Amino acid sequence: MTRRILIVTAVQAEADVIGTLHGTFVVAGGIGRTNAAAAVTSAILSDGPFAWIINAGVAGALPNSNLALGDIVVANKCVYVEEGLQTPGGFQNIGEMGFSLGNFEGNEVPVDSWMLDQLTSIGTVGSIATVATCSGTDAQSELVQNRTGSICEAMEGAAVVHAANRVGSAAIEIRAISNTTGNRDLQEWNIELALQNLGKGVRAATTCLWGE
Repeated sequence: MTRRILIVTAVQAEADVIGTLHGTFVVAGGIGRTNAAAAVTSAILSDGPFAWIINAGVAGALPNSNLALGDIVVANKCVYVEEGLQTPGGFQNIGEMGFSLGNFEGNEVPVDSWMLDQLTSIGTVGSIATVATCSGTDAQSELVQNRTGSICEAMEGAAVVHAANRVGSAAIEIRAISNTTGNRDLQEWNIELALQNLGKGVRAATTCLWGE
């Protein structure tokens, strides 16, 4: 069977910088977790099978992450931020509530270990938070970091990897830092640089996966 890579982005600008790569199928699935999971499922059903699945896009750096604009981040896990219960004593994730989102612990969706081993050289390895609400205040960015231990946040990764996990496909998340988080009026942005580096990072990732 021919090995192929499915690359799922949120928006067309991200897909465009990745372009057409050998053995890949790139789809701009839409912003947010529902669009992301649906895009993965639809692509597998209509154009699969795929040996590997990558969620690729831009992300916001969380406080004290030591990430610079344009840096590439490779997820070692993807963490749902909101799924759980807010109590007077604090937040409980799905596992702490006594439930399960899948065959993994709590809110942490594991990436494929073999893919991670192949891609550690292309960027900084760390946990990536998947948010429904982006951090535009210092309090929110600190909450996301403290709750998840992540170094950056985006809106699709956990859903892409989770959907892939459900059908037994290997998956990972790769991001390029486009902005800082925290106080919206004080955030730093460079989307152009992030997109340029995202394209380079994904091309490097596919080369590593092919073993070229």
